[in-house]
Amino acid sequence: MMIAIPDLLDAGALSRIRQIIDHAEWIDGNATSGPQSALAKRNEQLPEGSPAAREAGGIVLDALGRSPLFFAAALPLKVFPPLFNRYGTGQSFGTHVDNAIRIQRGSDFRIRSDLSVTVFLEDPGAYEGGELVVEDRFGAQQVKLPAGHAVVYPSSSLHHVTPVTRGLRVASFFWLQSMVREAEARATLFDLDQTVQRLTAQLGGEDRSVIELTGIYHNLLRRWADA
Repeated sequence: MMIAIPDLLDAGALSRIRQIIDHAEWIDGNATSGPQSALAKRNEQLPEGSPAAREAGGIVLDALGRSPLFFAAALPLKVFPPLFNRYGTGQSFGTHVDNAIRIQRGSDFRIRSDLSVTVFLEDPGAYEGGELVVEDRFGAQQVKLPAGHAVVYPSSSLHHVTPVTRGLRVASFFWLQSMVREAEARATLFDLDQTVQRLTAQLGGEDRSVIELTGIYHNLLRRWADA
């Protein structure tokens, strides 16, 4: 399941992040790559744990905490501190799968990567190429969203970033461990949550059917969640 999160970052948050990261020191993106990814990855990123990455990452995390859609889609238990990358002309990231376990450098913090997140930080008209392509059972899906929008997709999927042919693609990326491990269970809960939200808007929160469906949602979450 791949879910777009529109307007995760408002204009003010997006501007603050760009002010922070655009003036920071960037390094070879393979600093965080595994052996397989290092063969396919050609980009730059902010050093993991650098002051700029921590400050900008905090803004992203604050935005995630205010997004009901993100919570419904991901049901996050642990979120890896956001990282930041950029692709210039000719740079790309070939087909790969994300590592199953992500460990924060210099700490004992680790997560099982259930879901990957990309937050787009550059207007799509400012660069050509640079599409995120995620492969699933229905084929490949291309994603290139407006600045401030995000996409959540399975870390287990094969995916790649197409070559940038003009301009600069800038994004934040990170992984999370969900309270609900099974992808099919997460999809069921998401669909049920969105149905409850629509019915609440139509019928009101005191409607008997809305209350019963809400109870079913929480009972399923109680059954499947690890938290």
